[in-house]
Amino acid sequence: MTVFNDNEAQNDEKLATHDDTADTLIGWINSRRSMGNLDTPAPTRAQIVEAIECAATAPDHKKLRPWRFIVTEGEARHELGRALVEAAQAQAQQEGEVLSEKNIKKTQSMPLRAPLIITVVTKMQAHKKVPPFEQMLSAGAAVQNLILALKAQGFSTVWRTGLLCNEPAVKAYFDVGPDDYVTAFVYTGTSPKKEATRKPIDIEPLVRFEP
Repeated sequence: MTVFNDNEAQNDEKLATHDDTADTLIGWINSRRSMGNLDTPAPTRAQIVEAIECAATAPDHKKLRPWRFIVTEGEARHELGRALVEAAQAQAQQEGEVLSEKNIKKTQSMPLRAPLIITVVTKMQAHKKVPPFEQMLSAGAAVQNLILALKAQGFSTVWRTGLLCNEPAVKAYFDVGPDDYVTAFVYTGTSPKKEATRKPIDIEPLVRFEP
């Protein structure tokens, strides 16, 4: 007769719980979709802080924290819209063109597609062991953590950048230096639409195993 002690039973229970949690987490990550044209409710300040705390756990060589977060909501979205228009006008002028009234209005209204935007910018640090590309990748990892944390709180997001995000007028608006970058506009809120089921991704051509 096989006899199980209490420690063995507890270990089996922990393993089963761990497997269930892992399956749930993996399924939840695989279900994430970008959702545009978001509405209220948006995260509260406490929820935003919690999500940014998760973002700050991103892999970060030498703990340089080469990223910053700017939260834009309410009337401030109109100010961001004006900065985007200024950037678009400067870009058009460089190309010998004039921005049409239609494009001005479209650009001005871009930040209004969500009740809240979390902008992630880099804050590169000079370090002999951490090149800029590592710091940029860390910023991208922070964005992904942020998006997943917001999803866990029940909110939808879409990661936007675009041709204007690193134009001088936009960098100046966010106080981003010439050697730094606006890496993400994380539009955040509640989607009126249900997230569509993601089709399975064939990873075979993306992976190489080296035994």
